[in-house]
Amino acid sequence: MTTDEARRTTATNRAEQPDRARQGRARAHAATVRPGARVRPEHARRHNRALVLQALYRGGGMSRADIAREVGLTRVTISDLVADLIEEHLVVELGIRPDSRPGKPATMLDINRDGFSIIGLDLSHNAVFRGVVTNLDGSVLERAEAAVHAVTGQAALDAVCDLLDDLLARAQAPVIGIGIGSPGLVDLDGTVVSAPNLDWHDLPLQRTIAERYDLPVQVANDANMAAVGERSFGGAGADMMLIRVGRGVGSGIVVGGQLVYGSGFAAGEIGHVVVGTDGGDECACGKRGCLETWLATPRLEARLAAAPGAPEREAILREAGERLGISLGPVVGALNIGEVVLAGPLNVLGGHLLEGTSETLRSRTMAELHGDLTLRMTTLGRDIVVLGAVVMVLTGQLGVS
Repeated sequence: MTTDEARRTTATNRAEQPDRARQGRARAHAATVRPGARVRPEHARRHNRALVLQALYRGGGMSRADIAREVGLTRVTISDLVADLIEEHLVVELGIRPDSRPGKPATMLDINRDGFSIIGLDLSHNAVFRGVVTNLDGSVLERAEAAVHAVTGQAALDAVCDLLDDLLARAQAPVIGIGIGSPGLVDLDGTVVSAPNLDWHDLPLQRTIAERYDLPVQVANDANMAAVGERSFGGAGADMMLIRVGRGVGSGIVVGGQLVYGSGFAAGEIGHVVVGTDGGDECACGKRGCLETWLATPRLEARLAAAPGAPEREAILREAGERLGISLGPVVGALNIGEVVLAGPLNVLGGHLLEGTSETLRSRTMAELHGDLTLRMTTLGRDIVVLGAVVMVLTGQLGVS
């Protein structure tokens, strides 16, 4: 059987899943109501479902009465919603809660955290595409990688599909969705507008993967997904900036707890901002001295490998940190960002580079306004993008985060 035939067979088999599972995924999708639009009963019901699932996802071990108090709905409405969610296997009963109060003991409920799987992909690294299978809690159950050194264009898309085939075969529970973090500019429909390092231009990645696998798909910029992952699993604040360093350099900006996209979906694309007026190496975009020429992992590792000794390597890292600090100063000052998080190879970004960034950033902002700025490495390591992908699937399909 050819690869294409295998993929078609996979899609056909998935399309023949029991109707109840397919209907459950469809009903779980949280639709967005446009501001000012008339709220229809189905919209209100989806919204209420999302409230129930969010309460259980954050709290767990709640009774129907607990949920009613938490979300402000009547017990009758909660009982109706919970009955549907149990039928769809999205919620499970845990048993009776021991209760010293008079009356019938309450039955405890929780999200069916191990009953479904999510697949997350990170396409931002220069040598490999990484993927995971998680449960609804974001716990990684399976990992897989695809070597993609110097792989671009259609070959890179084929590598994405091969990796997905592998991960789907490993999933032990029904997959509710796929999340993909891609480098470059990605619009709100999941089209990769431009990813020069992969030679992708106007690639409808979200639609392509959704049609191939007959599953809900969320595609976003890798740095934005990393910011979402850091907010949900890394404890970052509501006003933060996540710097993602890999084969390129990008960032995700969160203000008031919301991602900032910009008018052309390019908010946070600092990699091709020229840093300083002293020139520098030529960038893939044609300019000289872009931040990416100082900080992108392949270029930085090549410089470090060519350095004759430790003092020279320290100087290289400090200069890269200084250039990053120069680029961050205006953003931190303009948006009053309270936290900057770096994500990428710890052996490169930590230590001297982080110190150089901190020193430069503090010298270029007002201590009175930004003296409490936190600058740190992520605690999520290499999983930061795939965990962000998981959060985006949870939000898109269940309305929770």
